[in-house]
Amino acid sequence: MPTPTVDVKPQLLRWAIARSRIPREDLLKKIPRLAEWERGERRPTLRQLEDFARRTMTPLGHLFLPEPPAETLPVPDFRTKGDTPIDRPSPNLLDTIGEMLQRQAWMRDYLIELGQEPLPFVGCADKGRAVTSVAADIRATLRLTDEWAAELDSWEQALMRLRQVIDSAGILIAMNGVVGNNTHRPLNPDEFRGFVLIDPYAPLIFVNNADFKAAQMFTLAHELAHVWLGKSALFNLVQMLPDERDDEEKFCNQVAAEFLVPRKGILRLWDDAQGEANPFPVIARACKVSGLVAARRALDLGLINRRRFFDFYAREISQLAARQQQRKERSQGGDFYRTATVRIGKRFGEAVARAVAEGRLLYRDGYRLTGLKGEAFDRFARQTLGSGEA
Repeated sequence: MPTPTVDVKPQLLRWAIARSRIPREDLLKKIPRLAEWERGERRPTLRQLEDFARRTMTPLGHLFLPEPPAETLPVPDFRTKGDTPIDRPSPNLLDTIGEMLQRQAWMRDYLIELGQEPLPFVGCADKGRAVTSVAADIRATLRLTDEWAAELDSWEQALMRLRQVIDSAGILIAMNGVVGNNTHRPLNPDEFRGFVLIDPYAPLIFVNNADFKAAQMFTLAHELAHVWLGKSALFNLVQMLPDERDDEEKFCNQVAAEFLVPRKGILRLWDDAQGEANPFPVIARACKVSGLVAARRALDLGLINRRRFFDFYAREISQLAARQQQRKERSQGGDFYRTATVRIGKRFGEAVARAVAEGRLLYRDGYRLTGLKGEAFDRFARQTLGSGEA
């Protein structure tokens, strides 16, 4: 008796292939009869269609619709490619935002159940407020001085410190370079650098950890400005320059720059730094930011022109890419649980672990929210509740 087949429209198969961003030739190697399905000469079995859905990262139910669905992002999209908006999000981006929305919704309910009040700083600013005032308010809320970064030994330490104080202030922060824990689904920094999901109880910042570490501090600061504005957003910060045709993005960009490198600080340093062949590392060392952020701030203040910034940016990115590749080749793998804490977020991980331990949350839901199961979840929970910073 022949195996039953299912009726699926060829246009839905073509839509799923385009949506996946996987080269059609690669899919044909894994699914030899795909071309026949597309031409309507054959129909797949349910198992074959399930395999196709899994490989193309398509919800199976979508393949039974009368026509391809119009997938929209649940946050304002400020991503551009050149001067053109990006019109189709990848499955990796859609799934990542969906996962973060689930975490945020659970955390919001959990905090309300515990009696927590809304965070007073979420949405407390507007575009009419002075950039220096907003940046100062962010520093005060995070309990940072004007010279907080200069007191540390390196910009890498400053990035870690910033992550810690954001988490301590009540803002959920997740940094991941893959979808969940699936290393076969890397996030593309050219598609997005980060996003912010606004909620008065559980605002969430997500940073694409596949991006260069040297650029992540600016992304974090930019996302913080969005929290103060109370505006959710998705962006890719091409060359660290958001779409400044939008007033809100321009404002957040200016706040981020002032927060990381206060105007009075860089102006004080600039005269001496100009004596160097490359002044940006001088500023970077003094302010404990990356050279990229130092150059971006110099551009913001009109100390350099856009051509000089872009020339430096291109050289710096090329060198960073080479060093990153060298680190990958030398890497022996990191600490799984330390990585998990960065991906999940310390504050969120502690809340889930505590809720499971207290019986407020079923283990299966703890597994779903963290992406960890069995002994991996138990060990993560023990380390999270019994230790300090990851």
